[in-house]
Amino acid sequence: MRLNETKLVTRYEETDQMGIIYHSNYFVYFEVGRTDFLKNYGMKYNDMEKIGIILPVIEVNCKYKVSAKYADELIIKTTIEKLSPTRITFNYKIVREVDGVLLAEGFTEHAFVSKESGRPMNLKKIHKEVYLKLEGLM
Repeated sequence: MRLNETKLVTRYEETDQMGIIYHSNYFVYFEVGRTDFLKNYGMKYNDMEKIGIILPVIEVNCKYKVSAKYADELIIKTTIEKLSPTRITFNYKIVREVDGVLLAEGFTEHAFVSKESGRPMNLKKIHKEVYLKLEGLM
């Protein structure tokens, strides 16, 4: 299983009134990790879109363990959990770099959808080379 680690420093604008990273920002961090994962393994999102593949989120989950705060240096650990011809699921673990404490973990599930028609597609049939590349990252 391939693991990608993305480093990120939290920004002041991401905090709530208590100085804690607002909960919805973790979903943005998941996107940062996922995009970086694909890019680092040779599959940029915009390249996938150019050949007609989009990946809308169809399910998302986050379990919050410990609060992140302003200026924390985080590591987003991203892997592919599941892959089928019509869907892909990414797993994420967000840890604080200085002490390795797990702050949050979760997943996003995506459908493979035709950019042109907006309808689900069987990636293995329509873009077999992309499917095989993703399969090799598991």
